[in-house]
Amino acid sequence: MDSSQDSLRRDAARIGALADPVRHQLYQFVCSQPAPVSRDQAADAVGIPRHQAKFHLDRLEAEGLLESDYARLTGRSGPGAGRTSKLYRRARRNIAVSLPQREYELAGRLMAAAIAQSASTGAPVVELLNQTAHDYGRGIGAAAVTAGQQRPADGDSALELAVGVLSEHGYEPRHVDAEVYLANCPFYGLAQERTELACNMNHALITGVAEALAPYSPRARLDPGPARCCVVLTAG
Repeated sequence: MDSSQDSLRRDAARIGALADPVRHQLYQFVCSQPAPVSRDQAADAVGIPRHQAKFHLDRLEAEGLLESDYARLTGRSGPGAGRTSKLYRRARRNIAVSLPQREYELAGRLMAAAIAQSASTGAPVVELLNQTAHDYGRGIGAAAVTAGQQRPADGDSALELAVGVLSEHGYEPRHVDAEVYLANCPFYGLAQERTELACNMNHALITGVAEALAPYSPRARLDPGPARCCVVLTAG
């Protein structure tokens, strides 16, 4: 199982932990508070015994949905300040599950970088977006080469390395004869509204991945088709 699939599985398990209605209520209560909350506070808010609140809060923490610290509720220290309590707050990490995988956060980062650069240079935003996407693709392709500790030995191995990189980013590559089709567009929602913009950004990103695998760079061509990404790959 690759890293993206493993991450998706873990996030799905975390969200699955919220299927229990009491646990979901506790999670919502913790998230709605301006400060970390104790087991007693959570139990009172939801109307359950403290031991039950403890069980569910600790389960939410184990799944990575909550984080905890120990502190005195009085805020005092020293003799007479009372015992410390375990306090819960929402985890600082983002958790998202999308099937098929979408990469809207990545699209937003690429667009933001292009807009900022355009504002400072006056260059066309779309041109800069494609360059930014290309540079990102080249970066993740180069990282894959470094991780493998050697460059691809031929066109077929370069294509397989590109397939691995694109799999981790949600493209769902499919071998069809001598070509690789991408069954999923990670920018699907954007592609429905701004097809040309999304397709050119996809093509630029995937071309960047391919170029990082030189001298056996796979060929990436724009070839839109129904129910798949607009780019098709063949061995270089």
